[in-house]
Amino acid sequence: MFRNVRFYRVSSPWPETEAALSALLAKCSFVPVGPLADKRSGWESPTGQLPREGAELSYCRRVGGADLLRLRTQSRLLPAAAINEALETRIAEFRERMQEEPSRRQLRRLKEETRDELLPKALTKSERIDGFYLHADKLLGIDAASVSKAERFIDLLRATLEGFEFTPLAFSQPIGDLLNSVFLGEQVPGLTIGSECRMQDLSEEKATANWRNTNLADNTVRQHVIDGMKLTHLGMEYNELLSFVLAEDGAISKLSFPATDPADVSDEEDPLALQDASFVLLTGTLRELIQSLHKQLGGYATVAAEHADAA
Repeated sequence: MFRNVRFYRVSSPWPETEAALSALLAKCSFVPVGPLADKRSGWESPTGQLPREGAELSYCRRVGGADLLRLRTQSRLLPAAAINEALETRIAEFRERMQEEPSRRQLRRLKEETRDELLPKALTKSERIDGFYLHADKLLGIDAASVSKAERFIDLLRATLEGFEFTPLAFSQPIGDLLNSVFLGEQVPGLTIGSECRMQDLSEEKATANWRNTNLADNTVRQHVIDGMKLTHLGMEYNELLSFVLAEDGAISKLSFPATDPADVSDEEDPLALQDASFVLLTGTLRELIQSLHKQLGGYATVAAEHADAA
């Protein structure tokens, strides 16, 4: 269901009921991109439910103490090469009609006219970003590999929930310390080393080394960290249930539940029930993982909250 998670602590009130949250999300619901627009974003049903006349559409799904939300962004695909090729024709027509070269201002106008003419004909593509809110822990998790992708989700959440306040999840002690402890063989409750990692040469920022499908307990691999390379990402397993890669900034990627086998799922099972079961497993396990990190790293860091009117 989720491949990546970036966590944020929420300090502002969250809607108490699923219906109340859905009603707020509906005000910023997804509407297909218009003929003259590049991009449009909005909330849609995380269960795949489509709007139907006379039927109430839910824009969230509350299961097991967590809310599932989905952001959809639709963009028009209009390559610059296509605009430039059509622009050449317009410029040639201008020369023939006016018997002179277009000025810089006229070139700008011709390009805008060309783009406006082509945009309604351009194909569209959609990108969806899922997120969840853990009520008991007041944590927001977003399926985003990059900070910029997570910020798109948060920006619309700010527009949806008045006074929304949050901070990126951070602990009192650096996550990098925990990565080093696990990597160098220290026993950390619930956590075992995986088979991939990434290191950075401190003398050259862009110089990195990646190991995949490797025995990281091998002394030749560990020696790089002992000799001064910085461990930035480490593959781990949590209680033999969840495998993932944890980055020094707290981002989690390559989430996987090795114990679950898709082949065991019957085609006759209710898709919504399967989604709910996967969501409960995901959020329950991640909640335990965060609580374990909280204990190992001395609790949450104390930082000022970001406000809805922040830049």
